[in-house]
Amino acid sequence: MNLKIRRYRWSDLDTILALHQICLAQVGLFPGDGVYYDDDFPRIQELYLVCGGDFLVGEADGRVVAMGGLRPIDCGLAEICRLRVHPDHQRRGYGAEMLTALEKRAVALGFHSVRGDTTLRQEAALALYARQGWREISRARVGDLIVVYGEKRLVPAAVLDA
Repeated sequence: MNLKIRRYRWSDLDTILALHQICLAQVGLFPGDGVYYDDDFPRIQELYLVCGGDFLVGEADGRVVAMGGLRPIDCGLAEICRLRVHPDHQRRGYGAEMLTALEKRAVALGFHSVRGDTTLRQEAALALYARQGWREISRARVGDLIVVYGEKRLVPAAVLDA
């Protein structure tokens, strides 16, 4: 089953909000826990799309099963956030496909580095970031959670093609 990655549409809102909540619940997390929130979802257009970032969704069999956002932080640096894959579709490489697509999109938009965070509870996410060449830059305790912050320096496509 192939994952078709496309840009977010307003009609995806309810689906991706549900996907976010399902994926957090899978690892015992929830919006409002001090780390995770969901107030940006109704503002994807404003916070991701029109300010120089992007928000992608992944479809399998015509159903949205994955997502990820790219939000500018400052000149040359963007945050990858909301990287989620529905539990029924995990362990198929969709997380890696979404992360790669977001990194390529970041390069296309002119970013030289990306940052992101996850928690120690999200072992699959930690392993994915490590496999994709991210490096841990810090950790912080937030309530009962340990948040792991990471980053990756991006290589422009022209350099890869040389």
